[in-house]
Amino acid sequence: MAFMLNSARYMSSKLFVGGLSFSTDDTSLKEAFSGFGDVTDAKVIMDRDTGRSRGFGFVNFADEEAAKSALTAMDGQDLNGRSIRVSVATERTSPRPFSGGYGGGEGGGYGGGYRGGDSSY
Repeated sequence: MAFMLNSARYMSSKLFVGGLSFSTDDTSLKEAFSGFGDVTDAKVIMDRDTGRSRGFGFVNFADEEAAKSALTAMDGQDLNGRSIRVSVATERTSPRPFSGGYGGGEGGGYGGGYRGGDSSY
């Protein structure tokens, strides 16, 4: 309980919402949290390759008291058939390192260029 009191003292007005159903979109996320105060933005994070929800999102409130009320009331509640987790959002400290794709660096392709030898047929 002491942790909750300490975190509430330094609380942000931005909440992380995890465990979202794939059917939850920005509008339904905003509607679910708007009863606690003025929601300035609600965003479900989408996978850039598939276009599907990644199962989490963020809700921004106009003030910290509304965010605090929403966190307390909504954490563990059902939204579109899924039990959601709500916590204070934290900013990334540094960008993620690139860890995918097709590699890089040198090589690849078909080579090309003169390799010596007799080119008369």
